[in-house]
Amino acid sequence: MRALVYVSNDLVLLPNSEVRFEIESSLDKRFFDLVENTALKEVIIVNSFDKSDFPDVTMLPNIGVLAKLSFYMDVPNGKRKVTLIGEERINVNDYQMLDDDEFYTARYTNVNEKLVRNVNLKNLLLKNLKKYIKTLPYVSNSVLSKIDMIDNLNDLTDLIVSFLPFDFDKKIRYVAEIDAEKRSTMLLKDMSEDLKYAVLEEKIDKEVNEKLDKNQKDYYLREKINVIEKELNVNNGVLSENDKLKKSVKKLKAPKNIKERANLELNRYLAAGVNSPEASTIRDYLDWILNIPWNKYTKDNTDFNDVINSLNNSHYGLKKVKERILEYLAVKQNTNNLKSPIICLVGPPGVGKTTLAMSIGEALHRNVTKISLGGVSDEAEIVGHRRTYIASTPGRIIEGLRKSKSMNPVFIIDEIDKMTRDIKGDPASSLLEVLDPNQNSHFVDHYLDEDVDLSKVMFIATANYIDKIPYELLDRLEIIEIPSYTEYEKKDIAKNYIIPKALESVNLTMLNVEFTDDAILDIIRYYTKEAGVRELERKINEILRKIVKKLLTDKSKVSYKVDSDMIIELLGNHKYIYNSTIKNKTPGIVNGMAYTEFGGDILPIEANYFDGSGRLILTGNLGDVMKESAEIALSFIKANRKKYNINLDFSKIDVHIHVPEGAIPKDGPSAGCAITTVLISLFKGVAIPSDVAMTGEITLTGFVIPIGGLREKIIGALRSGIKKIYVPSTNKSDIEELDKKLTDKIKITYISKYDDLYKKLFKD
Repeated sequence: MRALVYVSNDLVLLPNSEVRFEIESSLDKRFFDLVENTALKEVIIVNSFDKSDFPDVTMLPNIGVLAKLSFYMDVPNGKRKVTLIGEERINVNDYQMLDDDEFYTARYTNVNEKLVRNVNLKNLLLKNLKKYIKTLPYVSNSVLSKIDMIDNLNDLTDLIVSFLPFDFDKKIRYVAEIDAEKRSTMLLKDMSEDLKYAVLEEKIDKEVNEKLDKNQKDYYLREKINVIEKELNVNNGVLSENDKLKKSVKKLKAPKNIKERANLELNRYLAAGVNSPEASTIRDYLDWILNIPWNKYTKDNTDFNDVINSLNNSHYGLKKVKERILEYLAVKQNTNNLKSPIICLVGPPGVGKTTLAMSIGEALHRNVTKISLGGVSDEAEIVGHRRTYIASTPGRIIEGLRKSKSMNPVFIIDEIDKMTRDIKGDPASSLLEVLDPNQNSHFVDHYLDEDVDLSKVMFIATANYIDKIPYELLDRLEIIEIPSYTEYEKKDIAKNYIIPKALESVNLTMLNVEFTDDAILDIIRYYTKEAGVRELERKINEILRKIVKKLLTDKSKVSYKVDSDMIIELLGNHKYIYNSTIKNKTPGIVNGMAYTEFGGDILPIEANYFDGSGRLILTGNLGDVMKESAEIALSFIKANRKKYNINLDFSKIDVHIHVPEGAIPKDGPSAGCAITTVLISLFKGVAIPSDVAMTGEITLTGFVIPIGGLREKIIGALRSGIKKIYVPSTNKSDIEELDKKLTDKIKITYISKYDDLYKKLFKD
């Protein structure tokens, strides 16, 4: 018989036992896919001698365990659950490599273990096992109920070994031993050694307790001395450090469980003595308990007008966010008992997510605290380290509460989409308890080891990309998207917020410096390329610094008017030039619409064909999804060439599609309509007007399905001089939500299938 071989460095499987584990590597998944597809679903489990990931065949044993794959299923976290049942020991011979030297297969034969029924040896094993379980408190006695019906040593020894907490190397020895009586002797010896260590540990514990009793006696004597000193007025009325600590604990206003824990730790600290190594650890713990703002709450601002004015003074637009805050206040005021919402602000960099969250705290008259999770990979950063670790501290949540000095702050969790997962744990999973309104009233930090009520905290998370937030975390968040700003929104933000603030920072006024609207738009168009206003703010600050220098060197001039010409003088030649429409009379050129991290832009697509063998050539640094869109477009045209009057033999030509600016990666399905149009334009020899652009994903049957980022794409099209755009009809609701000032400047035509677009562009 021959079967696949699974070489493991951390898994030991014995006959008549079961093991369950999860796999996540693609290699392991591929291996168990092969096992799942075999008729018997059998696999040989062996452990290499050198414990390497890809051992040489000489390092593989001759004895293994034949197992059956009984359960194999995907789980939501991207892993797969595997359950193996050990059947019998086997002789493994003739190892061979399979599938490009990645997997082993082997021929095997039955070991034919001799069945041993030795009542005396069985009774001796059971007697020692019961003593072992009774002495070691962490070993369960559930195995005793399973071995009563076993009458042979072969199955009995395997069952006991699989149950007991032996280390990896020990268990390998039991797999390799085929003589049941020898396995019994090994078991008796190993259990005896563990019992000796347990007795020694018990002795050490007893001596430690005796030492603690001595420390308590010392504490009693020291307390007597303190009382005598007070009576004799030795300290001249000045409280000792211990007295101050006791007074602080007594005055502590905290929940009952925290108060009890503080008194318990205080007694331990006083009993330990100054020279005890444990004293400093207990004192640090008490300092944390005393500095957390238990039962301290700020009063929310319930004046709706005051809140909305405060938000308007700090941020332009953002209607949905401001409405959500007012809704929260309204319900809280009406019920007087409301758990704080878990809001997540999602948007590109620089649109003001973090500063908006801070402004919410100021508008509500709440304290504000902030943590950033960008690059965090250790779950202890969230839930703290246990006190058994050296220099352990609470996690960032408790640390943030201490800094906020209240138990109901606005708590900003920045960059929630940039956490990573590694061997130290998954910080996203640790955040589940924090951000779940049904659980966070009993949040437990590993360092404090006590319940902390976070239900009154208003958590506001921020993220750049919604698809990078773990799903289980996303399910607990109320997503509010903050879109990128239009040019004219940026202009208003600059005039009303950025320029006044920048003038104040350099001690100037509007009388000294005046920016024209055209100058501000020039900065936005030609010196910044972003969705937000962060770079715009930097450029305005740079201009003002240069003007301050001019004012100090030329005393005769006291004011400057910053216009388009002066912008070039101060900032140099234009840094960015957006794609603009060029009068096009050439077939095979079409304007797509793109959404990048810098906002919207048009995406020129070019195509050509020549004699060849039916190849499709794609260039321009395209991603996999965009390449698939091109293949779908060409297949759709081939299937409908008679309908579109295209008389070409596609087997004798090569088609080349190129998207300019090859250094910039491009991906996404929304270029499907544009690619289809550019190919039909090429094949029919019909030029598409240069002031026309389009977006939409196309299917093989010609339907046009919805896309995202439409607002930014329309902004980019307007900036590039586009006058007419074609968008999927299923995106109509998205366009109805846009500002009419934006949509009135461009003609929008809806299409539900490609034929609608064909009739508009190629009807003649």
